[in-house]
Amino acid sequence: MKTSLVIGIVVAFLVAVAVSQSLYVVDQTETAIVLQLGKPVAGPIKPGLHFKLPFVQNVVYFDARLMEYDAKTAEVLTLDKKNLVVDNYARWRITDPLQFYRTLRTLSRATARLDDIIYAELRVALGQYTLLDVVSTKRDVIMGEVTTKSSRLLSPYGIEVVDVRIKRTDLPPENAQAIYGRMQAERERQAKLYRSEGWEEMEKIKSGADKERAVLLAEAERQAEVLRGQGDAEAAAVWAEAVSKSPDFFGFTRSLEAYRKAFAKNSRLFLTPDSPFLKYLR
Repeated sequence: MKTSLVIGIVVAFLVAVAVSQSLYVVDQTETAIVLQLGKPVAGPIKPGLHFKLPFVQNVVYFDARLMEYDAKTAEVLTLDKKNLVVDNYARWRITDPLQFYRTLRTLSRATARLDDIIYAELRVALGQYTLLDVVSTKRDVIMGEVTTKSSRLLSPYGIEVVDVRIKRTDLPPENAQAIYGRMQAERERQAKLYRSEGWEEMEKIKSGADKERAVLLAEAERQAEVLRGQGDAEAAAVWAEAVSKSPDFFGFTRSLEAYRKAFAKNSRLFLTPDSPFLKYLR
């Protein structure tokens, strides 16, 4: 009785172990392949609960999501012979787990392969464009070319490159100072040019304003002389008319004017009582 109980327990344990070794779960974020004695026999396995042969088969899991590869900074040479220090990254995923396992097996080897191919394609692509194209106008085009070529070269490894991007481009330290110096000299040259053009324009405006002022003053002086002449003519006409109508009144007013000037402050006159000058004071 005891022997049969022990046998039953052992059998139950072996069955439980066999069942546990036969069942496996693939997560939604994963994909998997089945190996039999080290050789891939099935895959890719979709997410869910699956069965395998116990003890002789095992499961290798791979991340099915997009993964990011961040490359080390490296120097490249542009079409116009400018050195650039480029920091780039790539997003990639495993599209064929069986092929990936046969060719690379591990993520570390996949990262090394990504580094080789992407850097090589990046150097080739940047070598076909100038520094200005790389840092401004053509960057998206360049990244599209690098992504397409890298993905095609990595497809035999079961890898798809989704996107390659440049995070930062810098000048090498030994070249940066010289370029900054040339940029500063160019800006100073342009500033001097703008200042000289500004002074020239200012002198033109001042000379034009001075000329216009002289013309306005001359015209005003001419009009003033005309008006003064007209006023003098009208005054003479008035005096002439007044004299013709009352000669005595004219003599009287002229005498008063002479008195005002003659009898100024601190003035001394020596006249006889019968002097004609005193006619209107008697």
